[in-house]
Amino acid sequence: MFQIDLKSRKAIYEQVVDRFKELIITGVIGPDEKVPSVRDLAKELAINPNTIQKAYKELENQGYFYSVAGRGNFAAIPAESYKNKARIRELKETVRNAVSELMFLQCPEEEIREVIEETGLLQKGGE
Repeated sequence: MFQIDLKSRKAIYEQVVDRFKELIITGVIGPDEKVPSVRDLAKELAINPNTIQKAYKELENQGYFYSVAGRGNFAAIPAESYKNKARIRELKETVRNAVSELMFLQCPEEEIREVIEETGLLQKGGE
């Protein structure tokens, strides 16, 4: 499913979280799709199951996973009723900081727009 970079400065559980979020956001893992068990993924990646458990808990806290007792963990369906407002504020601030730094480094505005458009969130020329 994915690999872990043991030389990365990023914690292993954070790499697991980031990879699952990427897979869910891009649709590789669909809504309500079962994800590997903690034990299976830990064995596959040759890392401690507690690390995987910590990643799964974080994904559940962020609304990307939900668990069903006795059945396992599943990718969550994006729900209008569930919005992690604190996480949204945090991500908006991250985007603001990144754009500010790009502007400070005199990156042309058009290049900044292109990066945002590459995510598919904005249509060409749209705000």
